[in-house]
Amino acid sequence: MSESPSDPVLASFRASIDNIDAALIHILAERFRITKAVGAYKAEMRLPASDPGREDRQIARLRKLAEDAQLDPEFSEKFLRFIIQEVIRHHEQAAGK
Repeated sequence: MSESPSDPVLASFRASIDNIDAALIHILAERFRITKAVGAYKAEMRLPASDPGREDRQIARLRKLAEDAQLDPEFSEKFLRFIIQEVIRHHEQAAGK
């Protein structure tokens, strides 16, 4: 069965997905604006780029949030670890490493 390009139900679902995707991008952009400021502060204060204790607490907290939201906590952890790795990379760049 092929989908109809004028299927209003499918179009509505896709419009919702598109809106959510846009919101995700804007939220990630805001998160990275804040972590950029954290990276600059850490570089100025000569603090390490990563904080494994904080990262572990964040992962545990977000796994619980994922479970509560009925989202796969394994997926959530992978997603957060990817973001954390990118933030650490930015912090290392800010520190000139």
